[in-house]
Amino acid sequence: MRVANLANVLTGIRMVLVPVFLAALFVGDGHETYWRIVAFVVFAVAVITDRFDGALARSYGMVTEFGTLADPIADKALIGAALIGLSVLGDLPWWVTAVILARELAVTVLRFVVLRRGVIPASRGGKLKTLVQAVAIGLFVLPLSGGWLVVGWVVMSAAVVLTVLTGLDYFVSAVRDWRGRPAGH
Repeated sequence: MRVANLANVLTGIRMVLVPVFLAALFVGDGHETYWRIVAFVVFAVAVITDRFDGALARSYGMVTEFGTLADPIADKALIGAALIGLSVLGDLPWWVTAVILARELAVTVLRFVVLRRGVIPASRGGKLKTLVQAVAIGLFVLPLSGGWLVVGWVVMSAAVVLTVLTGLDYFVSAVRDWRGRPAGH
């Protein structure tokens, strides 16, 4: 199967957008309204490419080893860069960034550990977690105040709760799968 297909191109675009997003986020003092809106648009485009690349790959038989590896890396790079950037700017507490990144790192390590026994597919809860994280981060990137900032915190709180719960669910599924299958099956 060819590596150069539309799904993989979208994944590549998402990877390229990560430093573009960070550059826009940090222009000036990191709190210039125009550049925060630019950063939001870049972030939103990157998130949208994630929705399309997976759907295209599955629907049109474009799944490749490159895409299977690169897609989660691009996702984690985007989310991680955004969380760290927002924490560096003082817009998001470091504990939120630490909880979300620790879960992502733990699940990634767990995926590699159980890889010999098979792949544990992303659950609906995991997909919801990703969507809620993206919305929450997007709200924090935007230069919001007042009631909108409260909405941002409500969505971010939901993202943290979903992050922890789906991480625990993934761990339980991996352990159950590990116990139930012999290596290589």
